[in-house]
Amino acid sequence: MNFLLTGIETERIHFREIRLADSAEWIHFFEDPASFRYWKEEHTNPKLECARWYEKQQWRYQNNRGGMNALIEKSSGQLIGHAGLVVQTVDDITELEIAYSLMPAFRGRGFASEAAQQCKITAFQNQWAASLISIISVTNTPSIQVATRNGMTIDKKTMYNGNEVYIFRILQEAYLSQQ
Repeated sequence: MNFLLTGIETERIHFREIRLADSAEWIHFFEDPASFRYWKEEHTNPKLECARWYEKQQWRYQNNRGGMNALIEKSSGQLIGHAGLVVQTVDDITELEIAYSLMPAFRGRGFASEAAQQCKITAFQNQWAASLISIISVTNTPSIQVATRNGMTIDKKTMYNGNEVYIFRILQEAYLSQQ
């Protein structure tokens, strides 16, 4: 199963597959130090990191591991970020993650919450998982707020790729009871 949201729209966002041509815009994400302030890994080569990001998403698409979708602002047609449902393994458990990253100019405007909520709705309506997670650095207050607005709660604290993270979770039954 590919878990992509291709063609889905929210009030302000159109979801589509990521294209290699997007990397010319997405490199600005990798050039912004704020994009990685919550992660311990070093980021010194934006061009290489951007290329690897796109290669990884294409690998995910081809191997039914979900993947990020390009988020296109409907009013401007601009690429504003990436969001999607991504198969992740945390503490030897494979789960479906709601993931999101926004271009610097579009942070703090509700786009991450809008995209994350659509990811949740799509996953549960299609019965792709009994629960969904988000992997968030314990110091990333903005992403913690997005997860909370998405109805998620902290399930546990753990290490992921050398970073201390919270695993936020929402169960499908909790989502359905809110409807």
